[in-house]
Amino acid sequence: MRVQTTEQIGVCSWSLQASGARDLAAKVNTLGLKRLQLGLTPHRDDPGALSGMQDILGESGIQIVSGMFSTVGEDYTTPETIRRTGGIVPDEHWDENLVLAKAAAETAKAMGLTMVNAHAGFLPHEPDHPDFDKLSGRVASLAEIFAKCGSALLLETGQESAETLLAFLDAMQKRGASNVGVNFDPANMILYDMDEPIEALRLLAPHVQQVHVKDARRTAVKGQWGEEVVVGTGQVDWVAFVRILAEADFKGSYIFEREAGEDRVGDITQGIAALRSAME
Repeated sequence: MRVQTTEQIGVCSWSLQASGARDLAAKVNTLGLKRLQLGLTPHRDDPGALSGMQDILGESGIQIVSGMFSTVGEDYTTPETIRRTGGIVPDEHWDENLVLAKAAAETAKAMGLTMVNAHAGFLPHEPDHPDFDKLSGRVASLAEIFAKCGSALLLETGQESAETLLAFLDAMQKRGASNVGVNFDPANMILYDMDEPIEALRLLAPHVQQVHVKDARRTAVKGQWGEEVVVGTGQVDWVAFVRILAEADFKGSYIFEREAGEDRVGDITQGIAALRSAME
């Protein structure tokens, strides 16, 4: 069992609502962190990778450990709108997303990144679904693009059950896409009302290369969003979460992602304290 340490903790660039590279570096420094996941394409009002970003962050000793590739046309208004528009599912955006992926992969290569996240979108729950083969082929195409630039493609959890994602990962292996792994986000499973995060993590742990640290409370009304809350105040059992990863000899990063709230630095600071307590 590998001891999990606070040195593994980082933060997503888009969570800090920075005005530029120096503002981003200052906010990461305020959090006392040295790891960052960088948006490589525009995501949630974040502009993506900025000129000089790596050098400016490096001056503060901040390491970019992974990237995020976001697809075009995503609408997060409701779970139903993101089901229709999320990831690589929409046919009308596939060609544009391929172009974006190639640019993001080249940026990742230039930065020396070995991991890039992406939301595939809502994957069919059954391998015999008419769209399963089409979508697995699209993910395999993305995986090939990132493999050529030296990066693993990490599928982010939330929009499918652990069992569905395992079946999809198996399809990737059969297609020869050996660089596809998992970025595990426990809150997404609660927000989408899709799965129970701790049991899902037990199933997916061998494939998990990075995690998002985010917390949430499940909706009481089917078809509506759950509520994202400060880490340590929601329904994720962080002690169990850390223990499962330790037992799986997890060596990756615990990346804080906060996509709600007006005081992102304050919220993440509170969450870091909760995660550190769970690691003790």
